[in-house]
Parts: sequence; structure tokens; C-alpha cells
Amino acid sequence: MEIVWYGLSSFRLTERGNASVVTDPYPDDYGYTHPHPRADVVTISCDDPTRNCARAVRGPSHVLDGAGEYEIGGVFVTGVAFANKTSRGTPPVQNRVFVFEYDHVTICHLGALNFVPSQSQVEALGTVNVLLTPVGGKDLLSSAEASELVSMLEPNYVVPMHYHVPPVKLRLPKVDTFMNEMGLTKVESVESLKVTSSSLPDATQVVLLKPAW
Repeated sequence: MEIVWYGLSSFRLTERGNASVVTDPYPDDYGYTHPHPRADVVTISCDDPTRNCARAVRGPSHVLDGAGEYEIGGVFVTGVAFANKTSRGTPPVQNRVFVFEYDHVTICHLGALNFVPSQSQVEALGTVNVLLTPVGGKDLLSSAEASELVSMLEPNYVVPMHYHVPPVKLRLPKVDTFMNEMGLTKVESVESLKVTSSSLPDATQVVLLKPAW
């Protein structure tokens, strides 16, 4: 299966003969122009304008924005609700973490997660082969928190998301801090990540994707 990044928290997951998925599509208001791909499924992690623009995707037959278990076009999708941390007296913000299973390869999209879950919450996600994680801090996981969660989940691949890539208008940090947390100095960006159950590395690898817009 193949993973392509559209910037922010938006990815397209595809595998021949299975449903295609686009995560967290955004409007063309942030310096990026969403490519408006065609997909069978759209997942929305939270009710935030940078993540909930389903109209940016052409032809979805399913828009998933809540917890639950689904089987669509040969893809098993599990949505798990996490109540994000907020300021005292502020109602909790619901974030949905989505786990996708494509032919024995599992991809976990953390959405707008802003805290390190407990061990029991992590175990509820099951085995994760590819982790798509925010690393930008502020209202999301910080680089240090993302690195801690990587240690807990032990995925085969980690793909950072929601960090600064020109010409984004949002004030986001660069990915360098997260790379330092992971003990890496330089990783070349690639156009896409192609994964099969037989090609998974034994040790966790960080993959930087070039935005496809």
C-alpha cells in the first residue's frame, strides 16, 4: 500500500483493489492548495477547520468522524475517541484516532492528539506498523511527547505531520526538533511511502514525506 502526504494532517492511503482513504482534508485557506483527490473514505479527527473539510475530497461514499469499527472496500477502520487535554474549566475537545488495516499492514493516524495516552489506551490501538503523528507542539503533541509515544507503540515506520512546510500560513514549528528527539540529523524526504507486510523494517524508521500538492 502507498501513503502520500498533502501537508498538515492530510494523507491519502491507497492499495490496489481496496478502498482509498483521505485523512483530515483542509480548505485552501492556509497557503496550501489541497489537491482535491478522489477517495472512497474521508476521516475527520476533530471539528477543526484545518481537518474537517470533507468537500475538498471528490466522491467519498463514507465520511467517518466518530468512534467505531468499519469495514469498507476491504479496509478495516477503527476510530477511537480521545478527550484532548484543555485548560481548566474548558470542555474537553474530542479527537478521533483512526487505525486502518490494509492487507496485514496497520496505519495509525493520531489526528489532533495533544497528550501522551496511558499504557492501556495505547494497547487499545493494537499493533501499529505505520504511525502518522503530529510533532508541532502548541495545541498538539510536542516533539518530546511524540518521541515518547513512538517508544510506547514501537511502530515500524514513523511519519511526522503538522509541521511547517512553506508556504503554510499557520505558525508551526519545523520538524527538526522532532528529528533531534529521535536522534536523527538528516533524513531525505521522499514522494511517498510504500509498505507491504513483508517489507517492514525490524527497527523503527522515520520517514519524511514531501507534500504532494
